[in-house]
Amino acid sequence: MARTESGAGKRRNRGARRRGVPWRRRPAGAGGQAYAALDLGTNNCRLLVAQPADEGFRVIDAFSRIVRLGEGVESQGVLSDAAMKRTIDALRVCAGKMRRRGVVRARSVATHACRRAANCDAFLERVAEETGIALEIISAGEEAHLAVAGCLPLVDADARWALVLDIGGGSTELIWVGCGDGGHQVAGWTSLPCGVVTLAEAHGTDRVERDVYEAMVARVGALLDPFEAEHGVGREIAAGNVQMLGASGTVTTVAGVHLGLVRYDRAAVDGYRLDFSDVDAVADRLLRLDRAARAAIPTIGPERADLVIAGCAVLDAIQRAWPVGRLRVADRGIREGMLTAMMHADAHGGGAYLCIPGGARRAPPVS
Repeated sequence: MARTESGAGKRRNRGARRRGVPWRRRPAGAGGQAYAALDLGTNNCRLLVAQPADEGFRVIDAFSRIVRLGEGVESQGVLSDAAMKRTIDALRVCAGKMRRRGVVRARSVATHACRRAANCDAFLERVAEETGIALEIISAGEEAHLAVAGCLPLVDADARWALVLDIGGGSTELIWVGCGDGGHQVAGWTSLPCGVVTLAEAHGTDRVERDVYEAMVARVGALLDPFEAEHGVGREIAAGNVQMLGASGTVTTVAGVHLGLVRYDRAAVDGYRLDFSDVDAVADRLLRLDRAARAAIPTIGPERADLVIAGCAVLDAIQRAWPVGRLRVADRGIREGMLTAMMHADAHGGGAYLCIPGGARRAPPVS
């Protein structure tokens, strides 16, 4: 399934690489250095700082904040002043962490909200000026591939196919991965034009009645039909060949509620196998609550209380379309994919560029 970027998207990507912080090359294979991966989504701003280790990498710092950058983008077509301010405040924290950790190689990407917003170029300029971070808008296709790269350690050795889902704020990515002796290959992907923010804004965020919830499920379900027609996912599920993995705040939140955690615990959630019946039970429980009651659940809180029902609807639609029966939870994704790629490039002489937040405001030309 080929995907192409618009001319505007390509211009934004090139511009992001020219603006902001200085870029330098460093010798391949140098160990002990700190790497950073920043993922700015429609809803969240997330950072991981890590060092290479024998088995992948070791996380030495992290940051996550709900910024709601995409709030109102679907209806207004632009990033709001309030959303940009919240996001830049969070990005300043990220830049400070990268400086303190001595990061010498970093990649910072933005996804759906920035792809959609008409004023995103101005936002990128402002981010570079105020934080020193050069944001790169990536295509939906690269977003999907990075999510897969981050989740691969959770794919079972005997799986023939993996269906990876990443429920975002403005879009939902589905990736169909072939697994075999030759490694893992992306056989197809799609980006659905709906996520937790877009669904919640369209259908309500307080008490959600069952008929409204079913309307959300049906809306998402209709978007899944072309993917099924192209790849025959259901046929492989019937043969017992498919593992499903979920990489998103929705999936980790549902797992945390199911486990009854008093505070979020990544070690308990990442890699957990969540039965579809458990997902249904969590959704049923949340549908009986209003936003305030959902916010009182420790692993939801006020920042996710108005979005979690929409996330459950997306997950429910996927479960109904493809009844694998069980979902493996992945508290990992784009950031881990970027870290793996950067470290692999260094170890194998890839020669990718580096950026150090907080340096000079203009970068030299990038070849």
